[in-house]
Amino acid sequence: MLMLRLRIYLLFCSLVLTTCASSDLENSNLRRLTILYTNDEHGWMEGMEPGQSAAHLYEMWQQEEGYYEDGPFLILSGGDNWTGPAISTWTEGESMVEVMNAMNYDASAVGNHEFDFGLEVIKARSVEADYPYLSANTRWRSSGESPTDIGILPFTVTTVNELRVGIIGLTTLDTPSATNPINVQDLDFIDYEMALRETLPLVQAQDTDINLVIAHVCVEPLERLIRNTRDLDIALFGAGHCNELLARRVHGSVLLSGGFHFTAYAKASFTVDTERNVISQRMFTIHDNEYATDNETIAGIVHSWSSETEEILSEKLAYSDRVFERRGEELEQAIVNSWLLADPSSDIAITNAGGIRIDLPEGIIDVGTVMALMPFDNTIIATELDGATVRTVVETGTRPVVGGLIRRGNRWILSARGEELDDSKTYRVLVNSFMYAGGDGYNIIPETDPDGFDTGINYRQPFQDWLSAQNTSEQNPLRLN
Repeated sequence: MLMLRLRIYLLFCSLVLTTCASSDLENSNLRRLTILYTNDEHGWMEGMEPGQSAAHLYEMWQQEEGYYEDGPFLILSGGDNWTGPAISTWTEGESMVEVMNAMNYDASAVGNHEFDFGLEVIKARSVEADYPYLSANTRWRSSGESPTDIGILPFTVTTVNELRVGIIGLTTLDTPSATNPINVQDLDFIDYEMALRETLPLVQAQDTDINLVIAHVCVEPLERLIRNTRDLDIALFGAGHCNELLARRVHGSVLLSGGFHFTAYAKASFTVDTERNVISQRMFTIHDNEYATDNETIAGIVHSWSSETEEILSEKLAYSDRVFERRGEELEQAIVNSWLLADPSSDIAITNAGGIRIDLPEGIIDVGTVMALMPFDNTIIATELDGATVRTVVETGTRPVVGGLIRRGNRWILSARGEELDDSKTYRVLVNSFMYAGGDGYNIIPETDPDGFDTGINYRQPFQDWLSAQNTSEQNPLRLN
């Protein structure tokens, strides 16, 4: 009898505790929010390597993170969504926006490469996007206002798992020299801290529970910003621009950076006590994109864009039995020398190394390969520069790639004539339009010759033509020297 009473008593206690626990769960003020973060995707929807595509990453999120569209998740990007392989560059980012829509991105910072195709293009992409493009420190030069009329918003507020979430965007101050300066000549990029202090009160006025910053800004300057804004209520800062992969706590905030090209992502989870208005728990990790299967919907979209561009971009130009590295002298010289072959009246050709984006791969080289190698909408500008200016450009410029000149000690020799560069003489010098607009700090070029002639020839076209003219094959592979 005693044992029976004891069992009944224990059963009663169990029922009471279960009922109480269920009641506490239902009335809980705790809300979970998980952020999945990428940056510097650069249009690599097909993946740099097998198994690293956007479709693989999204499937990984669904299967490993338990992601579902209406769940307690935000998918965010630190910017530079496009400009990369031909499938993205050829469409000026349109294909990438469709992929990111299907992956349910909730917001993206505006990166410098979002401006590569001009303001009308970013306006068009922002209309197509189901998510906002954010930058609180991008302003119209004429008025100081945010350029909302071209689709760039300073912030957005969304609701996830009954949490009001404020998201503020920032864009690197390097933008005027890290995209074609002509494209952003009507814009200012103001100080990060100033923009953040101006914008956060507007966000908080919308009764937010948690505030986030997504920034196309490298980790080091972003850490300085976190230190300088410790008094502000910001739970997370997301980085971009420098292809870093990390997740760590800096003072009271979580700092994430999601790698690059969909090869990885960073994750942060917060538990928010809405009654006490505090974050009770923070967790943060990084993960490689190495899932075995892909998401059929995303893969289908990528395949559709690939098929649409394949006919044009699959035109075979050359065959190589080795890789030529993007920073290798052979490839760099072949590119600038192709400019001089296309314009024999020129003495010197100079491009910036940043305009060469990938290695020239082994195997078949097609139009798409060359577009991925040199993806920007830059043209060749013919300038008239004195030797002293040329010397300044090649000796102090940002990673110049120089054709038509050979350095011998402290002397520069014109390779076509065998003559030493004369500071007082004028030379016909080919540069790209990015440099002519002052990109990478090459302001001395337009200052010396403000009347440079725009040939209208894309900077990759002479190299593409030269590759085709080599008549290479497996039996006669490409040689660049």
